[in-house]
Amino acid sequence: MDKFSIWAEVKAKAGKEQQVEDFLKSAQALAEAEPGTTTWYALKMSSNSFGIFDTFADEEARKAHLSGEIAKALFSEETKQLLDGEPKIMQAEILAVKIPA
Repeated sequence: MDKFSIWAEVKAKAGKEQQVEDFLKSAQALAEAEPGTTTWYALKMSSNSFGIFDTFADEEARKAHLSGEIAKALFSEETKQLLDGEPKIMQAEILAVKIPA
């Protein structure tokens, strides 16, 4: 069972919603290239609010993700032009999980 996770929230500037959605969809390939990232989800919560949720087996994998290509892209000057404020990044410990049989 994965023990570690990251929850990130971002808000798109007015008129930049589709560009943020496209950016998040494009980040899937980067997540798939990370061997330590067990699961990765990009979510749309409202017209301008988005989230990313990832899970990891160990702290080393989470640290690698936080310094990896997705984080670099999320905090790039280009992406900052699309966002209303800074991304909110939270690290959490997973206490329980339901896994399909």
